Amino acid sequence: MQNSMTALFGDKVPAAVQGALQRVLLVDLLHEIHRASAVLEGAQTFPEKLLRTLNVRTNIQAWDVARIPKNGPALIVANHPFGLIEGVVLAALLSRYRPDFKIVTNFLLAEFDELRTFCIFVDPFGRKGSAQSNRKGMRECLAWLKRGGTLAVFPAGEVAHLDLKQRNITDPTWSETVAKLARLSGAPVVPMYFDGNNSALFHLLGLIHPRLRTAMLPHEFLNKRHAWIEVRAGNVIPPKKFSAFSSDEALIRHFRQRTYLLKNRGRTNLRKLSTPNASKAVAAAVGPEILEQEIQRLPTDRTVAELAGLSALLARAHEIPETLREIGRLREITFRETGEGTGRAIDIDAFDDHYLHLFVWNAQRREIVGAYRLGPVDEIIARFGSKGLYTNTLFRYKREFLTRIGPALELGRSFVRSEYQKNFAPLLLLWKGIAQFVANNPRYKVLFGPVSISNDYTPASRQLMVTYLKSHNQADNLSRLVKARSPFHTKPIRELQSLSEDMIAITEWDIEDLSALIADIESEHKGVPILLKQYLKLGGKLVAFNLDSNFSDALDGLIVVDLTETDSQVLDRYMGRENAVRFLAHHRRLDDKCPPT
Repeated sequence: MQNSMTALFGDKVPAAVQGALQRVLLVDLLHEIHRASAVLEGAQTFPEKLLRTLNVRTNIQAWDVARIPKNGPALIVANHPFGLIEGVVLAALLSRYRPDFKIVTNFLLAEFDELRTFCIFVDPFGRKGSAQSNRKGMRECLAWLKRGGTLAVFPAGEVAHLDLKQRNITDPTWSETVAKLARLSGAPVVPMYFDGNNSALFHLLGLIHPRLRTAMLPHEFLNKRHAWIEVRAGNVIPPKKFSAFSSDEALIRHFRQRTYLLKNRGRTNLRKLSTPNASKAVAAAVGPEILEQEIQRLPTDRTVAELAGLSALLARAHEIPETLREIGRLREITFRETGEGTGRAIDIDAFDDHYLHLFVWNAQRREIVGAYRLGPVDEIIARFGSKGLYTNTLFRYKREFLTRIGPALELGRSFVRSEYQKNFAPLLLLWKGIAQFVANNPRYKVLFGPVSISNDYTPASRQLMVTYLKSHNQADNLSRLVKARSPFHTKPIRELQSLSEDMIAITEWDIEDLSALIADIESEHKGVPILLKQYLKLGGKLVAFNLDSNFSDALDGLIVVDLTETDSQVLDRYMGRENAVRFLAHHRRLDDKCPPT
């Protein structure tokens, strides 16, 4: 441990006090653990044996491990909360999944000879000769990556500590050298987060003097005995994304943000926890023979699309009372599964009576697969005024809004039952049904309605989605005409501040980039809601956001889609080429008759 004493107290440590310092640094105990680990039997690597001796166990999800590339160069960037043990944990992990690895770590771990073969040691203490030694280490890192190996780095260099200005325990500034290393090597980057902190005494002593903090590292290493250490990995950041950041400072800040974002995984919405579960039991199913008879009585022209043995049909409430009851029952079941739902036995409301119902029917299994609710706005307003619109319960419209969007089709209450959600055919069939209705009634060039972001998403995910959608997909010309009845307010989340700023500034970011961020946070590995993605692919723009307390605090974004602005290939896919050509020609003729003023 002479290196440790030199790092802490300089080159001249009096012989008379070396023994006392060794006791402070727990030298004898560290050597004992070293010897015990070295003689353990089995085919495990030394890091794995060391963790066995310490009885340190790690928890990392299988999908997180799968994010580490199986071959080719990979650069893992991780936070540094403990100082030593995370290097051992990372070595044990990579020895199982990417044995061609090296870890850039504190040279104090060089005391364990067995670690030397897969560690590149650096000196974070700023001693004489440290800079030259560390430059040599960085050259070794670059060469290793260019040979196709995996390299793990703690870009902070120093262990995380209490920052009084931020009032937070966090890594010091990450080194831009790591960003430069990523650019030069062209290696994909995997952010990795170690959950936890060192003891309060460690941070208190660090406030007195940084060297006291370093002197505590052996103690912190040993007090992790019998601990569970949780490790989380984020989605790969591909090299093609690096160019969006104009400097190494911006790029390393992004790597850090992506790493600390993982801290939010699994954080439950406190409002959700505080709300008692008052949901009623879901109503009994309607018998399949009753559904079959009712659907068979519909005129044949009510079948608007067919695909993969499924049929999409369109009907009014009075034509399908039992089918509508089953649709309402399935709505409630499906919405509850994603943290939404009304809490009632059946999800049917007064608006169902005057809306159209598009539903997918599996004739072979005699069951409803999914459904959509369609509201022809011009017809509804003529009969009931704006209060006849479901979205009016969520948003306040200025009269100009409904005038601006013209004859429009309000969409909502969409679902596909869980048994069919792995198959894209039901959702595609619903969209084909909507497109066929529009083709038959081409005045409805605008679709709009609420798209839900469930309360099952973490607060961080919902905040990120709203930030992205407001900066990249907001209908600025319509937003001033609509106000949410229950606006969405957020509390600042420390880890999101800089990331949100980048999200706003970097125009190259797309919905898939956002979805990767959300999947990093969510414990179920889910990204952006699939329906929101589909609306955006149609060219949808968000107008406002409302928190729906009557629907399990779902966050509803009011989205508007002008189908005349939709990408032609996307429109062809849903509407069919012939229908799409007729639909667009219809609106070109209208534009010619009514040129803009």
